[in-house]
Amino acid sequence: MSLFTIFLGFIIVFNIALAFTIIFLERKDASATWAWLMVLLFIPILGFVLYLIFGRRISGQRIFTWDTKAKLGVKFAVQEQLRALENDNFHYKNESLAEYKDLYYLHLRNDDAILTQDNSVKIFTDGKEKFDALIQDMEQAKDHIHLLYYILRHDKLGQRTADVLTRKARQGVEVRVLYDDMGSRRISRKFIHRLRKAGVEIESFFPPKIPKVNFKINYRNHRKLAIIDGKVGYIGGFNIGDEYLGHSKKFGYWRDTHLRIAGEAVANMQTRFILDWNQASRNDIVYDERYYAAEPRGDVGVQIVSSGPDSDWEQIKNGYIKMIMSAKEYVYIQTPYFIPDDSLQDILRIATLSGVDVKIMIPNKPDHPFVYWATLSYIGDLLNAGAEVYIYQKGFLHAKTIIVDGKIASVGTANIDVRSFRLNFEVNAFLYDKGLSERLLDAFKEDVAQSTQMTQKLYKERSLGIRFKESISRLISPIL
Repeated sequence: MSLFTIFLGFIIVFNIALAFTIIFLERKDASATWAWLMVLLFIPILGFVLYLIFGRRISGQRIFTWDTKAKLGVKFAVQEQLRALENDNFHYKNESLAEYKDLYYLHLRNDDAILTQDNSVKIFTDGKEKFDALIQDMEQAKDHIHLLYYILRHDKLGQRTADVLTRKARQGVEVRVLYDDMGSRRISRKFIHRLRKAGVEIESFFPPKIPKVNFKINYRNHRKLAIIDGKVGYIGGFNIGDEYLGHSKKFGYWRDTHLRIAGEAVANMQTRFILDWNQASRNDIVYDERYYAAEPRGDVGVQIVSSGPDSDWEQIKNGYIKMIMSAKEYVYIQTPYFIPDDSLQDILRIATLSGVDVKIMIPNKPDHPFVYWATLSYIGDLLNAGAEVYIYQKGFLHAKTIIVDGKIASVGTANIDVRSFRLNFEVNAFLYDKGLSERLLDAFKEDVAQSTQMTQKLYKERSLGIRFKESISRLISPIL
């Protein structure tokens, strides 16, 4: 027997053993299982390496512990709201909120997401306006500044942000910055050293334990949060980098959606930041009333909902599905990536076929080619059902927004794809307010004027090359 035959036999046995591990131990969903089996079949050795890096689950690991939540006061508040809702004695500041009791009850049970009813919310669709407001708020900070961003660059916007942070740190303000190690992989050590030298605490999320070898590279913290003095919070799609101001030659104008929230929802954003910070840093933040100084500022209902691969529940996706199920008139969606799983694709198709006006807006250019081609394949199914699809032309569309019937909406970091629902750590604001939803609707309509409609006729005229790319991308979409 030749050495090659022995080696080949070993590879076959090894692949079979790994396949059984994927099927019986990992308990992935069927589509992801088949995608990984295909990878192992066609690229045996490299496929194993790819699986170690991109395929291993981390659900069940105690990354953000319930004990920490209890110390932050979350446990008691959640149980109190659940009892009030179950006993029909929940106090509504606005009776219209009662219409969506099942949605925020879902988030309470599914994600410990406390409903707050006294918020004011400002919408940003332009990066310059968002960062001007954020920097102005940080300039006014008296006690602390907490920033969490997937991407932090050391370009002009990054330096402008660092200038404020270092100045405030030297004034005695507590400044903490948490960035994702993969998303911010190009950040310079000099930039980090400058911040630390000024007294800023800065940490990275899921850094490699061995330099250049990160077995958690597939599980990224995609959240974007900013909390100032526990009173003002920012949440949405903009990262810290010049391209988010529209200064990228590749992408041009950057169309995103971000929120500035003042009110008790900021306390829930603070809790999310503290949980993430305590996972990444050895210097834990302990409960202190000054971190929870939020005051009533309006009458908008808000829930801050998180999801991530540490949980078996897909909290944000479940919220999306529940919103769509409640639709009587319309569902309008903006997302840079549209790769729904079967459950979300089915509910959108059912909504369309039952007379709900479903409109989906995607960008006209890819920042990740395979994801973009997979997106094109999935919109075809909904076009056949009668949905309308718009291709944004003014620049790059990065907004993650859903509006339902002009009454409820969601804005945050989660895209409509498997990565956002199962692999990334995400956070969204679910909004219960007619006026705010109508303002988001107005922004959507303005974007429609900057878009072209993808009709069934145009879709059928796609080239053979594009169709081939779509087919391959759709096959591997569960693991993109």
